[in-house]
Amino acid sequence: MAQLVAERRRRFLEVALRRARPGTGTAPEILRRRTALRPWPDLSETLKGIPWAVAGAVGSRLYMPERATADLDVVVAWEHAEEVHRRLVEAGFRAGPALAVGGRSYTSPEGVPVDVIASEAPWIRDALAQVRTDPQGLPVLALPYLVLTKVQAGRTQDLADVARMLGAASEEDRQATRELFRRWLPDALEDLESLIQLGELELGGASGREP
Repeated sequence: MAQLVAERRRRFLEVALRRARPGTGTAPEILRRRTALRPWPDLSETLKGIPWAVAGAVGSRLYMPERATADLDVVVAWEHAEEVHRRLVEAGFRAGPALAVGGRSYTSPEGVPVDVIASEAPWIRDALAQVRTDPQGLPVLALPYLVLTKVQAGRTQDLADVARMLGAASEEDRQATRELFRRWLPDALEDLESLIQLGELELGGASGREP
């Protein structure tokens, strides 16, 4: 499976780099804007005492312009999955089917889809100890870990998100991401540099760092 994801990622990058041109037709200040236009369920009280973080498209809005998405992706460590399930059901969430990646889908009392990913990744505890806060106040995976999850997933939209996030990232965040990949996903380091290049092209060919 990992080999298929890597092959798909490289095909995407080959096409994207071949077709990419500087700029997007969008002003750089808009590409750097961070918003929380759509409020999502805040699980802070329900999961009090359990480390958790937002990932996926909702997590990405801390690092790139907000985009539409149908559900909220939440990450917890595998050993907390049963307790998280119990608390969510007690809070009125309706449990849905299990997720292929581990965890379960839920629907909030207001009808919002929430996917709780129970991660067995060896880095998950470090990731949940270094969360950042988005404009709504939700805990979000730090950029290096969010990039790692999206590159491992390998979907086209995930890779596009990674390019856009890294294009606007500080050099400090980029270097932290490189270091994380050297430890946990070294075979994707070359692809990571290509994604940074794509992100810079979208911003007009210059670094995404603030002047």
